[in-house]
Amino acid sequence: MLDRLPQLVGRTHECDWPPVGVAAVEVVTASEIDAGRMTSREISAAVGGSHQGSSLYTLDTVALARLAPDVVLTQDLCEVCAVSYRRVSDAVRMLDTGTRVISLEPRTLADVLDCLVQLGDVLDAPQRASAELARLRARLAAVRDRVAGLARPRVAAIEWLDPVWPAGHWVPEQIDAAGGTPLFAGVGEHTSAIGWDAVVAARPDVLLLMPCGFPPERTEAEIHLLTARPGWADLPAVRAGEVWVLDGPAYFNRPGPRVVRGVEALAHVLHGLPADPPVGSAEAYRLAMPAW
Repeated sequence: MLDRLPQLVGRTHECDWPPVGVAAVEVVTASEIDAGRMTSREISAAVGGSHQGSSLYTLDTVALARLAPDVVLTQDLCEVCAVSYRRVSDAVRMLDTGTRVISLEPRTLADVLDCLVQLGDVLDAPQRASAELARLRARLAAVRDRVAGLARPRVAAIEWLDPVWPAGHWVPEQIDAAGGTPLFAGVGEHTSAIGWDAVVAARPDVLLLMPCGFPPERTEAEIHLLTARPGWADLPAVRAGEVWVLDGPAYFNRPGPRVVRGVEALAHVLHGLPADPPVGSAEAYRLAMPAW
């Protein structure tokens, strides 16, 4: 978005956007757990048990020293999601190369967009950042205008399936901007796991499934973790066929400019509003409802 991809010398093992170009950039982190071979419950247990925070990840300090970046971008919002700011800062200090470490810690939708301005200043692209920010804000305003006055369904956004974990931080604002009423979390809130009985009691009109780090196909493969629970078939969202699988990593879990596309996708989900380009099944699709 800031046209600085040619200057990117290193990335994490989870950085995958834009798909054209970023794949050729050297990876400098790795995960200590094999999430692809573990269930959601096992992953959750590993995160909260023998592994803690950024100990989930390794940082290749040898590669970092060889690449000698001028700036390292990191975060201090969630140690489960990426290598922590402290760990990166300590590694850079040991290198003694004069590298700047910039920690991005957005909690709200406005914070996410403001990071673009911060990066524009750091990467000497303030005018480009301001122009992109204006375009993103205009897209958000357009969605808000289109949903104004429409009925606002009550929406449960689930960011982990087992245990059930509601989406927080900027996701409640995404739902609100798209014309829904978010349940379970307030703006900027760092959430925690909730009991399934809380979901049943809330009786959501729409259920959004967006597990952190899971592509849609992985989410659907584990849908039984919810459908087997008592009261599933009686949820208003289930009875109305309003259970949706979304690409969480692309548009909801990560704080980047694509959260605006997430709002546009949600306006399609909640109100059937078209987007440009159209919302495709790779972004959001209604879960087929067999007779559970």
